Amino acid sequence: MSDYPEARFLTSANAVSQFVEDSGAEVAVAGRSNAGKSSAINVIVNRRQFARTSKTPGRTQLVNFFSLAANQRLVDLPGYGFARVSDAMRRHWGELLTDYFQSRESLKGLIQVVDIRRQLTDFDRDMLAFAESVSLPVHILLTKADKLKRGQRSKSVLEVKKALGERASVQPFSALTRDGEAEARAKLHEFLSRSD
Repeated sequence: MSDYPEARFLTSANAVSQFVEDSGAEVAVAGRSNAGKSSAINVIVNRRQFARTSKTPGRTQLVNFFSLAANQRLVDLPGYGFARVSDAMRRHWGELLTDYFQSRESLKGLIQVVDIRRQLTDFDRDMLAFAESVSLPVHILLTKADKLKRGQRSKSVLEVKKALGERASVQPFSALTRDGEAEARAKLHEFLSRSD
């Protein structure tokens, strides 16, 4: 049973004017195009095909708003770093994300999806910088943890924690085995409950 039985898709936005009303609380989810972002969202919300998954990385090309409960939203940001898109489209996304992070009073936290086998890339660090620029708390999901043996997984988590220090909380996660599901959902609750 989902913690969010009323969860539903609201709208996709390609411009600031298309964003939903800036009220209540929302948490953004970001990640490289092939890091398993949609699968992670589906497991956390506990709804199959809630966020559309695709075998082709980079399918999320708009800012997608989902209602989770009254005055609580999850926002799926465009995947970055891999999608075969034009430079013009890349620039547009950069401007759109800058506007998103700087304009949303209701934005309470960022869940950043990183493939545990790839570690932090420059694109991931850029996204962290977006969040830091507006003093937004960040939680890193190191996805595809099932692809590594336990020792390698622990080593990767430690390396990311060491690289980030106090800048973000970090956890291993697997959409396949649902490892880390409860911790990730608790972090989503925590962010949505922030009162500042």
